Amino acid sequence: MLETINLCKTFKGQPAVQEVNMYLNSGESVGLLGPNGAGKSTTISMISTLIKPTSGEIKLNGINIISHPGDIRKILGVVPQELALYQELSAYENLKFFGSTYKMKGKHLENRIQHALEIVGLKDRQKDLVKTFSGGMKRRINIAAALLHEPKILILDKPTVGIDPQSRNHILETVRTLNENEGTTVLYTSHYDGGSRTAL
Repeated sequence: MLETINLCKTFKGQPAVQEVNMYLNSGESVGLLGPNGAGKSTTISMISTLIKPTSGEIKLNGINIISHPGDIRKILGVVPQELALYQELSAYENLKFFGSTYKMKGKHLENRIQHALEIVGLKDRQKDLVKTFSGGMKRRINIAAALLHEPKILILDKPTVGIDPQSRNHILETVRTLNENEGTTVLYTSHYDGGSRTAL
């Protein structure tokens, strides 16, 4: 489904990613593991078409997404390491705004918001302002925003950094549920060794 071939990225002559080769089948859950500076975030930024590689290929179902980025953007959900939320809005209002950026509206958007909130376990807090949430809850709303358009591939950049063990476990269980029950292909980066197949 998704493949990187000899993927490389340099910044001002300094290598950030060197010859990453990876293949994800549809429905797989794979982690990129390693310390800060290993190139994890840069790799997923290239896969999600936020930055262009210096060399190498990225293919989705055999099609080069570097020259055809729209193919992956339609089916991709990205959860960045930095929170992308409006603190003065409620959880519901944040999701409604992000849903509108996908050109979703009406009953379909409402159903997707409620489903995403249920997945991340925050349906009962949807009217509360995001600024009142713990760090772990904010990360869960970040995940919900990425799920609104029913992505086939979900990329999460260090989704459990800096949060308490209970929130970390809830997020990992959410990812497992998406992968096992909804068939979402998952690629995530982490400092923790969770037994995943691929490491940087």
